[in-house]
Amino acid sequence: MAPDLPEPPKLRILLISDPGLPSRRVSKIQDRFRSYLVRTYPHTVDLLTVTDTIRLRPDNTLDVASAAALAAHYDDVDAVLLLTEIPRYREDHPLVAEIFPEHNVGVISCPTLGAVTTRRRILKVLLDCVARLIPPSGADSPGELGADPQPRVRWTEWFALDSGHVGLRSGRWVGSVRTVMGMTMANDPWRTAPRLSSALAAATATGAFGIFYSSIWQMAEYLSTVRLVSIGVLAVAVMVTWLIVSNGLWDRPVKDSLSRVMALYNLSTILTLLVCVVALYLLLVVLILLGGLIVISPEFMATLLDTDRVQFTNYLDIAWLSAAMGVVAGGLGSSFDSRTDLKKLTHGQRERQRRYAED
Repeated sequence: MAPDLPEPPKLRILLISDPGLPSRRVSKIQDRFRSYLVRTYPHTVDLLTVTDTIRLRPDNTLDVASAAALAAHYDDVDAVLLLTEIPRYREDHPLVAEIFPEHNVGVISCPTLGAVTTRRRILKVLLDCVARLIPPSGADSPGELGADPQPRVRWTEWFALDSGHVGLRSGRWVGSVRTVMGMTMANDPWRTAPRLSSALAAATATGAFGIFYSSIWQMAEYLSTVRLVSIGVLAVAVMVTWLIVSNGLWDRPVKDSLSRVMALYNLSTILTLLVCVVALYLLLVVLILLGGLIVISPEFMATLLDTDRVQFTNYLDIAWLSAAMGVVAGGLGSSFDSRTDLKKLTHGQRERQRRYAED
């Protein structure tokens, strides 16, 4: 009878991700992440994924100890990885990841990885963090993963922090742009847009006047294309500004050292609302254009505009100008809807919700 072979050691990794975009990213890469771990370590790999809000201390620093405490609820966890939507900075450089060996914790900031190809980048950084917390056998350095087919990320740099931790940072300017785009993506602008239903209703009601008032037809006829586009851009800017001011979405730094981070919050808020309002504007143009094509007779418009022939561009100009009027009215209409709460949709407001409060 053959002797029983000893079971291979077990490697347990706990991956905690913020609700929202980070948790959705994890759900899409966890199978590949597990397969790479199995190929890299001679262990039985157990990957645990948890969705939980990664908290901040009252001084706005990341609460790494709470993650270590959460790991105590699971048996024999070897390493804890945090995938957070909080953008982190170190010496004016976006901090992609940081390793805390004393807690066996690695922190990865999802926004600093940008808005595109983030799954590949997240997977690469997760693998690097595990390699530095638990160096695989046969690796020449803690960050070398022989079984990892992913290419090295050239825009990152591992470096030793003053506290003895190890960090992974991106370039100052390119990384900041990537961080803003990642924060905007985390705000889910396409999911935010439907919450502006009151704005859309007010905008549609106001924009519909353009179909029935010939003075708007005549104005759209005599305005140049450049002026029409300028009117549309101005209308979008007015609505975005109104939404920010009326909902108190502009963050001011309490310390000079936080001014750069607050600038990123404000830029991501502007971009998020800009995407929403532009989508609302284009949708309104399409609705008014369809309504105009159905209601307005070409012969009747030609008579009022004193022209021999009405073209499709005439209808498009009317829809564009009417939509600009409607977008401004939609911004005002959104402020009267108590259900339209935009404060929870931006990074700055969600970060405030992470601070500890009395239970």
